[in-house]
Amino acid sequence: MDLTYTEEEEEFRVGLREWLAKVLPGLPPKPDPGDWPARRAYDLGWQRMLYDAGYAGLHWPVDAGGRGATPTQHLIFLEETERAGAPYVGANFVGLLHAGPTIAAEGTAEQRARWLPPILRGEEVWCQGFSEPDAGSDLASLRTKAVRDGDDYVITGSKIWTSHAEVADWCELLVRTHPVSDDVPKHRGISWLVMPMDAPGVTVRPLRTLAGSTEFAEVFLDEVRVPAANRVGAENDGWRVTMVTLSFERGTAFVGEVVACRRVLGELAREARANGRWDDAALRHRLGRLNAEFRALWRLTQWNVSESERTGGVPGVGGSVFKLRYSHARQELYDTAAEVLGPDSLDVSREWTLDRLSSLSYTIAAGTSQIQQNIVAERILGLPKDRN
Repeated sequence: MDLTYTEEEEEFRVGLREWLAKVLPGLPPKPDPGDWPARRAYDLGWQRMLYDAGYAGLHWPVDAGGRGATPTQHLIFLEETERAGAPYVGANFVGLLHAGPTIAAEGTAEQRARWLPPILRGEEVWCQGFSEPDAGSDLASLRTKAVRDGDDYVITGSKIWTSHAEVADWCELLVRTHPVSDDVPKHRGISWLVMPMDAPGVTVRPLRTLAGSTEFAEVFLDEVRVPAANRVGAENDGWRVTMVTLSFERGTAFVGEVVACRRVLGELAREARANGRWDDAALRHRLGRLNAEFRALWRLTQWNVSESERTGGVPGVGGSVFKLRYSHARQELYDTAAEVLGPDSLDVSREWTLDRLSSLSYTIAAGTSQIQQNIVAERILGLPKDRN
């Protein structure tokens, strides 16, 4: 595989750099991290700027409203926006990075026309209603029930760890439309729905994380009516659609964060030189190994993105390899940051302290490391599921 940049791609980079240099100085100040309505407005404002400039949905296909850019141009976009300190997708990462791409891949023409343009234009925010109190890693054990009543589903149950539910307009929701039985195993009775968050019967209760933030919430559903037309894919075929969603979540949604981690690594080295900790040979070795780790992860990212383009735009199981290794590398990066900072690493006002706390969730979010290991073992290495 040729991983060098073409002349056209380098021209794309130059144009993007010029645009960023022009618009970033005029952005308003970033809102308080805990003010989610203000952060929603800020993030959607940035998304609208990207849309107007032709940079929204670079990784989406043209017939889904995207720009039809090459995978390499998408990676260049992530590199340059991170290096310039541009805003990230923020409050609408669910819509932009996996709900939208899932609808682009699996939705009807009517569904694509309704939901994709507002995501790209920065008009609507999405959240993810997958996990439940008793269905996390074993997601197929979910119990939230949807009963068909005419043209609607009537939904009762609860979800947890629902990202940005308090500011979301829509929720990608997994529900059980057929009870588990001997004839219908748990994976085959699930449907993927689009639920309006302002529907009667939806209650959102924010959850406070270890870092003190409230980007997650519990969502309680009391006989919520959702049109059957909002179902993506066939009834009871939601598990297959979910695998498409998770492929995007694991395979491409973390791409921008690899660039951010490479930037942080350079800042750590500079901080270590400034405070004298660079004299520690073991620390230098760890920083060097992390540098090699993230360079390798970036190459793996390039391969995964190119492979997804070759296979129709949906990332393959290689995303699990990336997610597994990236989760642990990120945790090690911020553990190393604590070594560099020394006692200052306990000060939550210091850079990297809150990032270290949030990094603890990465081996759980988007499928635990144990789940990723199973996927790699069974789907890539071909190992048997039964140890006997």
